[in-house]
Amino acid sequence: MELGDARRGKLATNLVGFGRALRRAGLPVDSDRIAVATEALMLTGMESRLDWNSALESVFVSDPSQRVVFQELFDAYFRDPEVANKLLAQLLPQSQGKAQANKQRMRTQDALRPAVPNHPVAEKKPDESVRFDAAMTASQTKRLHRADFNTLSASEFALVQQLVRDIALPFPKISARRYVPKRQSALLDWSRMVSTTARLGGECVQLPHMGRAQEVLPLLVLVDVSGSMERYVRMLLAYLHAALQRGAARGRAWRVGRRDVFAFGTGLTDLSPAFALPDTDEMLDAVQSLVHDFAGGTRLGDSLAQLRRDYPRRLVGKRTVVLLISDGLDTGDVAALDSELLWLNRHTRKLLWLNPLLRFDAYQPVAAGARVLHARAHASVAVHNIEHLKDLARSVERVLKE
Repeated sequence: MELGDARRGKLATNLVGFGRALRRAGLPVDSDRIAVATEALMLTGMESRLDWNSALESVFVSDPSQRVVFQELFDAYFRDPEVANKLLAQLLPQSQGKAQANKQRMRTQDALRPAVPNHPVAEKKPDESVRFDAAMTASQTKRLHRADFNTLSASEFALVQQLVRDIALPFPKISARRYVPKRQSALLDWSRMVSTTARLGGECVQLPHMGRAQEVLPLLVLVDVSGSMERYVRMLLAYLHAALQRGAARGRAWRVGRRDVFAFGTGLTDLSPAFALPDTDEMLDAVQSLVHDFAGGTRLGDSLAQLRRDYPRRLVGKRTVVLLISDGLDTGDVAALDSELLWLNRHTRKLLWLNPLLRFDAYQPVAAGARVLHARAHASVAVHNIEHLKDLARSVERVLKE
């Protein structure tokens, strides 16, 4: 049986194009999945649109957070043959209308957005076919890894935002008091050796060893949402959300410890409801509705006072590691900021200042708020591009050892 459209015989080609669109949206689609999807359509038949929607979803969707993106792409792709042909050419379908396109998530729009060449291209004749390649050269990839988030164009920003979602978030660890079985250790586990020897009639087959367990410390993230931090905030929130969701999906949430994210500007906003959403684009939309002081200035001292009054249980003893993301351009009272930072230091293990202004080699904390942060933070780290985000794990580990 040959799978194909009855009128044009191009359904198999459209299925390959649909798989490519899903892959551009971030779903793990390869040739094997496309082959399985072809077999699934052959088994279910083409009589019911709902049947082949369910068949393709069972093949291409491997995580609940991918369902919304899959459904949007499916509805857009298989609307009619003309739309499918435009998508195969990687063009945004005009039949959707502007209102519907605005409702789509960024990942869906990125998958349907036409590829823009990085250099001027000579005008082609009307009868020539033009192919767009979404792959980047090695030099382009290297440049984007080093580019400041604030200098990216709109298309580059969308691409880098997808790349930062694959960067692992460092979970700071320390040696706990309890001991666990560990092979590579010089300490013998005498209790386990005695019990094992007793079961084997007094014969010692191997020497069991033990070592200190690795305990994951609680993490508190404070994100500045002032106007000067606007582009950095969106990128770093996408990075944090994807990393936390990845850890929870692997079934390790019970070992990770407490994770809290707050936004601060003129006040403090708890982002826990937004970070509970499985999709990163939904999280960003929820943050937009939760935070009412975007680009309204920064009063970190007042925000920390609100944290102390309203959320004292978010700090677990003196074990919490605080990541404070800000450029230090505070407009509040400097004395109050210094007092609240002293309180924060007394109730946390380490305070790490993630400052995007460190991209400048000659940067000095001249602003009053930046001077206080520089004096009270245990270390400062640059987070203005992908390369520095990858170095964040080593920076946290180095600060914990000091």
